[in-house]
Amino acid sequence: MRPSILDPLFAPATTLSGVGPKLGKLLDKLLGDETQGARVIDLLFHLPTGAVDRRPSPSIADAPVGEIATFSARVAEHRPAPAGKAKAPYRVLVEDESGDVTLVFFHADVRHLLLTLPIGEYRIISGKLELWDGMRQMVHPDRIMDAKAFASLPAIEPVYGLTEGIGPRVMTRIAAGAAEKCPDLAEWQDPGFHAKSSFPTFFEAMQALHHPPDLRAVEGDTIARRRVGYDELLASQIALALVRRQQKKAAGRVTAGDGKLRRAIEAALPFSLTNGQREAVADIHADMEKPERMLRLLQGDVGSGKTVVALLAMAAAAEARRQSVMMAPTEILARQHAERLAPLADKAGLRLALLTGREKGAGRRQVLEGLANGEIDIAVGTHALFQEGVVFRDLALAVVDEQHRFGVHQRLLLGSKGEAVDILVMTATPIPRTLSLTWFGDMDISVLSEKPAGRKPIVTRAISSERLDEVVGAVGRAVDAGAQVYWVCPLVQESDTLDVAAAQERYEALRELFGAKVGLLHGQMPGRDKDAAMAAFSAGETRILVSTTVIEVGVDVPNASVMVIEHAERFGLAQLHQLRGRIGRGSAASTCLLLYKGPLGPVAEARLTIMRETEDGFRIAEEDLRLRGEGEVLGTKQSGSPDWRIARPEIDGDLLAAARDDARLLIERDPQLETPRGQAVRTLLYLFERDVAIRLLRAG
Repeated sequence: MRPSILDPLFAPATTLSGVGPKLGKLLDKLLGDETQGARVIDLLFHLPTGAVDRRPSPSIADAPVGEIATFSARVAEHRPAPAGKAKAPYRVLVEDESGDVTLVFFHADVRHLLLTLPIGEYRIISGKLELWDGMRQMVHPDRIMDAKAFASLPAIEPVYGLTEGIGPRVMTRIAAGAAEKCPDLAEWQDPGFHAKSSFPTFFEAMQALHHPPDLRAVEGDTIARRRVGYDELLASQIALALVRRQQKKAAGRVTAGDGKLRRAIEAALPFSLTNGQREAVADIHADMEKPERMLRLLQGDVGSGKTVVALLAMAAAAEARRQSVMMAPTEILARQHAERLAPLADKAGLRLALLTGREKGAGRRQVLEGLANGEIDIAVGTHALFQEGVVFRDLALAVVDEQHRFGVHQRLLLGSKGEAVDILVMTATPIPRTLSLTWFGDMDISVLSEKPAGRKPIVTRAISSERLDEVVGAVGRAVDAGAQVYWVCPLVQESDTLDVAAAQERYEALRELFGAKVGLLHGQMPGRDKDAAMAAFSAGETRILVSTTVIEVGVDVPNASVMVIEHAERFGLAQLHQLRGRIGRGSAASTCLLLYKGPLGPVAEARLTIMRETEDGFRIAEEDLRLRGEGEVLGTKQSGSPDWRIARPEIDGDLLAAARDDARLLIERDPQLETPRGQAVRTLLYLFERDVAIRLLRAG
């Protein structure tokens, strides 16, 4: 049971003062996921991305021009727009002994301004101060307050990631409400480490993060963030240590087949396996034939043939008359895996079924019956496979695609679907060698480093967006020559809606030129429309697919040989590499065009240079880590929902090593977490939702 002290944090966001159903829905979109809406804890861990200094200047003359300025001034006069010039702004002059400022309002609500800025009264005004024709002016001030309202305004105001419909003021108020609900919890860190690190308590750290005392306090590497980042890493490492211990204790089962189905699949492949694939297959089969449970990471660059390796592993389970499941992070990807694997499985006489949240009614019942009675050998699906009603006759192997979307608890849930389930995790995001041991110390690792035969290199060019017309012309020529093109639209702030608007706009512009040859795909389309857009592109009915980053992982159209990425400077290296991996899957020579808007900063320039120089995902991952280590967080939105909410893998390496050592020692000394510190650690596991590990304590 979760400790009752945490209940206020796990309550819905709508339990916060001032958050009604409408605001709740917007927060669900920003911070919830398919399984649940936004909760108070999601807001607590939604940390500020920056801050605004609202400390007042002594006078207007001292207020900084070109920055956010705050000052007290008397309202001197209102200047409505001249007659006949309806679009001209409404102006208000404010002054003190040292000078004056003109406040400028477009589309003004005059009645409201007369009430807010009464002539002769003093007001405290805050916003960006600029010079216009040598005169100070402020367009649409952020704040206009009397002395009483100003007294309650924080001097350093945090700035949060937003979604459409929630403004900065509302988000600051809601986040402050969440911070108020944070309880003062018993200390779970090792006393010696806590003292040596000079860390505040968890409660003090959360207050400092949401109420920054100065601008430096939101710059990521503060002692408050490192404190909470360490807590998150510690929770993860303790959960992993419990999993490791349980997996050592729980005997595995030997899964040994006669090789017949594997040979049938290999004979049906249109290519021969690479040496790396053969080695990985041999490693996996050796693991499955041992009495211990397998926990193996299959790391392969984009297009290195991980799916075939996984199918051969699932065939080995079927030879032993046992079942397998393949989990994908998104529905598009699950459907694609199913479509790609079905013909090969069919050739070997394997029965494969798809199960996502969208399968309903009789079709779903049929799949559930087939899994329960053993008629289905392989299930491919999404989170829907975790649901309570899904029962397997004899599950031997779980293949999990894209590690970063699945935490420890999902691994455990999968493991609980059968007796001693072997787990194979596949990732197409190469993890730098320097990190893989640290992140995946609990796993054996197989690496596929070569591309399957027949793959041609991809030519990558960086082109200024000023040459957009030339790019559109080149795309037209490529389409006339029979090619298919992905056109990826930019990441726009932290807003899916704006991303979609950018894609919609580009789609309409290209549609005017190329008509029905242009298709559109984005994350806010209903599932069926997404499938239809992908199907039309796969079948060649549309030749240009305009898309947001939903195509980043796993989409496979061999005829697509051109990739245009707009505003490439806004994307992280890992993301650019994943996107580029969608082309070069057929026999045609492929081209990736990185459209950028100059001037480029040093980090963005370094990223584009690396993309031009290499297709080696492992080298790209090393460079990505090096660039991030300089404090640049890549891409405004990391792909998927990362496992880490506060910890920063790229800069917290020292904390991770400490968390691993502490977790190992703690579990050796207090295996059931029964001491006072052990009890506090249980609270920590619930706080960071690694509590499935607590079930292992009960399972003994």
